Amino acid sequence: MFNSLIFDADGVLMDSMPCHADAWVRTFSEVGIDIVRQDIYDIEGSNHVGVIKHIFKKAGLEADPEIIEKLRVRKRELFLKKKKITPFDGMYGLLNTLKSHFHLAVVSGSDRPIVDSMINEFYPDIFEVTISGADVTNGKPHPEPYLKAMKILEVEKGNCLVIENAPLGVDSAKNAGIYCVAVSTYVDAEKLKRADQIFQDHSQLLKFLADLEPLK
Repeated sequence: MFNSLIFDADGVLMDSMPCHADAWVRTFSEVGIDIVRQDIYDIEGSNHVGVIKHIFKKAGLEADPEIIEKLRVRKRELFLKKKKITPFDGMYGLLNTLKSHFHLAVVSGSDRPIVDSMINEFYPDIFEVTISGADVTNGKPHPEPYLKAMKILEVEKGNCLVIENAPLGVDSAKNAGIYCVAVSTYVDAEKLKRADQIFQDHSQLLKFLADLEPLK
C-alpha cells in the first residue's frame, strides 16, 4: 500500500513526446546531426545534458558545455513555439480525486520552464512537488531524481509508487529502490521490462490507479 504517487510527465500525464522529439530532431539537424523521433523516444526521461551527450556520442562527437547550453536553449525555444500537447483523457479528473488520499509529485527530465508550462496548463493545483531535469545533477537513469522527490515529500521509498513510460525512467525508479509501474506509450513493452507492472495503454493505467487503496 502506498501514500505517495510520483509521476513522470511526458508520456504519462501529457501526450507530449512527439513534440519534444521533433524539437530535438530540428535542433540536432542545425548542427549537422541527423536523428529520428525514435532516437529520442529510446532515451526519454534523460535531462537535456544526457540527451545531448548521448546523441553526440552516437555521432562520434563530443559535446562541450558551450554547445550543450546552446542546444538546450534552442530546443526549448522550438518546443515552446510549436508545442501541440494534450493531457491524456481522464487523468486530470482522477488525480484531482487521488490528491485527497495520496501525496502527488512529478519527476521529469525536461527543463523547468517546459515542465511548469505543461503542469500549470493541464494539472493546476494537483502536485505538491515538481522536479525538473535542471533540479538534479544526475538525470534518469540515475536514482537522484526520484530520491530527491521522496526527500522533499518526506516519505519512505516503501510507501512510494512511480508511474513511468520510459526505459530510463523505469531504471531511475528501480535504481532508487521504488515500486514502479509503466505504460507503453511510445516504446515497446519489452523495453520497460524492469518495471514491476506494465500497462499497454492509459485505460489500463487509469483503472489501476483508480483501484489503489491509500495507506492508512
